[in-house]
Amino acid sequence: MYAVFKLSGFQYGAEEGETLRVPRQQANKGETIDISEVMVVADGDKSTVGTPYIDEAKIEAEVVSEGKADKVLIYKYKRRTKYRRTQGHRQDYSEIKINKITVPKS
Repeated sequence: MYAVFKLSGFQYGAEEGETLRVPRQQANKGETIDISEVMVVADGDKSTVGTPYIDEAKIEAEVVSEGKADKVLIYKYKRRTKYRRTQGHRQDYSEIKINKITVPKS
């Protein structure tokens, strides 16, 4: 079963058992989170599309780990003025595992 869902302003597509990196969630390692903003669910030939979300559809996911992504360097430069700035940033993330996709019977 495949689902497209919205989490923290981003859209993700995943199947049951798949692991994803998403922006940091307010849940500790080992806790489960419920995602209710499910937009599309496909099961073989049958698919359900929401307007914009599917009522009563839910995804249960478990937080596997948390961490920081690789560093992204930001470099600013203006010619002939001796202006140079370097800044780095590491984004926090949570790694989640999709355990169960639940769809209401139609």
